[in-house]
Amino acid sequence: MLDNDKISVQLYTVREALAADLDGTLARLAAMGLRKVEPFGLPQFADALATALPAHGLTAPSTHARIVGGDVDEALAAAAKTGTALVIEPHVDRSRWTTESDVAAIAAELNAAAAKAADAGVTIGYHNHEFELQTKIGGRPALEVFAEHLDAAVVLEVDTYWAVVGGVDVPELLGRLGSRVKAVHLKDGDGTRETKNQVALGQGVLDIPAILAASSGVDLGVIELDDTTGDVFEAVAGGVRYLTEAAGA
Repeated sequence: MLDNDKISVQLYTVREALAADLDGTLARLAAMGLRKVEPFGLPQFADALATALPAHGLTAPSTHARIVGGDVDEALAAAAKTGTALVIEPHVDRSRWTTESDVAAIAAELNAAAAKAADAGVTIGYHNHEFELQTKIGGRPALEVFAEHLDAAVVLEVDTYWAVVGGVDVPELLGRLGSRVKAVHLKDGDGTRETKNQVALGQGVLDIPAILAASSGVDLGVIELDDTTGDVFEAVAGGVRYLTEAAGA
């Protein structure tokens, strides 16, 4: 299970509220007992978050920011403003995951970024969707082939929901990827690509207890909903309660 101090939330989950009222949104998250958040598109929000996060007792140990084909220096400068030590590439187009040379090229970009980031005390990572697992290279999920091309300094943030959609057994995947996995995205739903069917942890079809057990060694368990038909703050709060109760069980 995950310790309470490992629980975070991806701010993309509350993106509409964040755009309307950044301070109010962070206050609501902090009131749930959260102490960590994971921003998205960090360069866009870094200046505001640098002031707002500490005002609400929050930190951003990890973030999503464009690395592959992006401005690495800009991402690192933003991370310095928010004290963020893990910068994660959130998405590389599915068209680039069909061959081993494809994934090796993506890995090479991340490896180069990691070498630059090391001087700033920042770690570079990659976050998956479903297609990196659905696509097979030599009979294996492309994500696992990709991982073999990464330098040891580059880590993974496994989105456990999208891994399920991608057709893999998540605990087994986490076991194969081992200590390279430093963070996981935790979400629940009906296990399909329909994001509006995502729900609070424990309310969907995913085997969350098994996923949590397999994630016990990670640094961060990040609650996320890509979308939902319900109240997103209630879903996040439900996730916090679920993880807190699970950690205390």
